[in-house]
Amino acid sequence: MQIYLDYSATTPPRPEAIAAMQEVFTQHWGNPSSLHEWGGRAATVVEQARMQVASLINASTESIVFTSGGTEADNLAIMGIARQYSQPQHIIISQVEHPAIAEPVKLLEQWGWQVTRLPVDAQGRVNPLELKAALRSNTVLVSIIYGQSEVGTLQPIEILCKITRLHGALFHTDAVQVAGRLPINVQQLPIDLLSISSHKIYGPQGAGALYVRPGIELVALLGGGGQESRRRSGTEAVPMIAGFGVAAELAAQEMTGETPRLIQLRDRLFDLLSDTPYLIPTGDRTSRLPHHMSFCLTHIDKSITGKTIVRQLNLAGIAISSGSACHSGKLSPSPTLSAMGYTPQQALGALRLTLGRDTTAADVDWTAMVLKQVLHRLIPELTCASF
Repeated sequence: MQIYLDYSATTPPRPEAIAAMQEVFTQHWGNPSSLHEWGGRAATVVEQARMQVASLINASTESIVFTSGGTEADNLAIMGIARQYSQPQHIIISQVEHPAIAEPVKLLEQWGWQVTRLPVDAQGRVNPLELKAALRSNTVLVSIIYGQSEVGTLQPIEILCKITRLHGALFHTDAVQVAGRLPINVQQLPIDLLSISSHKIYGPQGAGALYVRPGIELVALLGGGGQESRRRSGTEAVPMIAGFGVAAELAAQEMTGETPRLIQLRDRLFDLLSDTPYLIPTGDRTSRLPHHMSFCLTHIDKSITGKTIVRQLNLAGIAISSGSACHSGKLSPSPTLSAMGYTPQQALGALRLTLGRDTTAADVDWTAMVLKQVLHRLIPELTCASF
């Protein structure tokens, strides 16, 4: 029995997206910048996908910039704003940002930029009052992740946006885990920049998008032919973009039914594991991504980490992930969990289970049983009463 519960890492491309990609590979393979018929057909594919992606977040088509994925979209948002300034300014992020935000901001800091990293509470949420207090006269950008990929917590994004807008700074959010799973309407939210990734919504890897509110200028990261309205040079990956567009359109159509189903399965798994010793939920239980569960191990045996459990479940045919990062062969505690107040040992025991289109109630029940059995085998003092 094979069960995939790592949908926050990547999702399998849906058949409709694959079909769209195959059609481009065989029929619409021209360069979209070319003026002849072959180029025109490819350009039409790109613009169709742009409309599909824009519709997912109720944006205008001209506000969508195609990228190679969420990481490039995040980097373009941060550096595309920062490089407009001849002198270092002030930027605000949270302590639980994805590395695609944290790393470019670290680079800006080395270049003399002032950086405020807002703390989070035990659930991983930013306090809007702390954002308000952190804003300065030279704050030019605030970037707060919408749905935290490791612990699932949703930020109070609308309040954070409004505080930033009133101050006169720009607001960016990494919505890679949210887009296609929860409704986003950029006409109502005062968001200036927003990142999306194709392979999180059953599209192909290698495609993403940055929403840029009309009127906002970006300095391109790549010099070249001036594609994407001079905001992202490089010949567009037409097959990947076509698959991305189809996946975005279908995600928007299916969200009304799929999101409640995922929430039901998510809560079912939380309940099945609620009486398991040494396994504590992380993140906000209610204000969280609909498909997302996360836990920490609290057992004192340092040899048992989240990666230990991941490997054991993999042997049983179940794919989950751990929040620990491996650098140079050494385990390091999750920065996100450390920011939330967990001890280094607890942070090394992070587990993440994320559900998707193919997940069933039987998958959830089987996974809960197997996970309990693995923990019982590895931690002998667990009693049979926990089953």
